[in-house]
Amino acid sequence: MKYSKLFTAAAAVAIVAACNAAYSQSYPTRAIRIVIPFAPGGATDVVFRMLTPPLSEQLGQSVVIDNRPGGAATIGMDVVAKAPPDGYTLGVANVSLGVNPFILKKLPYDTEKDFAPVSMVATITMVLAVHPSVPVRSLKEFIAFARARPGALNYASGGNASSGHLACELFMYRTGIKMVHIPFKGGGPSVASSVAGQTAIIFTTVPASVQHLQQRRLIGLGVSSLSRDPSVPDIPTIAEAGVPGYEFFDWQGVVAPAGTPPAIIQRIQQEIVKALASPELRNRIAGVGARTVGGKPEELGAFIKKELETWSSVVKATGIRID
Repeated sequence: MKYSKLFTAAAAVAIVAACNAAYSQSYPTRAIRIVIPFAPGGATDVVFRMLTPPLSEQLGQSVVIDNRPGGAATIGMDVVAKAPPDGYTLGVANVSLGVNPFILKKLPYDTEKDFAPVSMVATITMVLAVHPSVPVRSLKEFIAFARARPGALNYASGGNASSGHLACELFMYRTGIKMVHIPFKGGGPSVASSVAGQTAIIFTTVPASVQHLQQRRLIGLGVSSLSRDPSVPDIPTIAEAGVPGYEFFDWQGVVAPAGTPPAIIQRIQQEIVKALASPELRNRIAGVGARTVGGKPEELGAFIKKELETWSSVVKATGIRID
């Protein structure tokens, strides 16, 4: 009896594995949707619109972008969490995935249980910039200017819990200055507002702002990485320009709904890594200020776990809340 049960269990596992393998061999048979929880025009959107054409070619099916902004990125991620786990809906996770559990009272999904990691894609440097009308041209000048006007200056970001919001909250915590947060529904609208002078200051990604920085429609005061960004080499790091030790970067990873067959996840991961290995794509992505990464599902899973641990501590220290 005992051996019969063991045989039945082993047979069941073998059948599931065989079905997964067969499914992965025929996958995909229709278009794949990548949900981006931000508006078009931001850094995440820019990078993934570069990535999707080679993915479409490699997979033999269309890979389409579905922008679902709002709710501090929870609207789009909820779409992914509740999608059928069949490999035809993927999502783009970033720093908001790690911080939202600690700054929102309630999430429509379980961050640790409802997503399956697929692959890291890129990391992105942030930049603190001001409209040319703001009478400062260095980070030290800006800090002094802002300290003298607590609560009088506003800064734009791509939304509550966006990378720009979190980077600026950390910056204010480290410098003791106070500014008013003006959230937009995506990086594109926030940058447009700052370029137009409707908001004086912005903490945004280099990809979303590099052209404006180069054409001096925005004045870059410091980048958030510990080394200068090659796409804007004349802008010093925030650490070297006056806030020692300051570091922050956004990241972009692909996740799938929990329960997606491992063989499907492996196929998608392999195609992402293959696409990112192309020198042409790597150079294009580097040209807008992002750095390609790639990687295995378990590596992204470990990184997300570390992000959750990090932001739990940071939120306790800063008191960041958005509801």
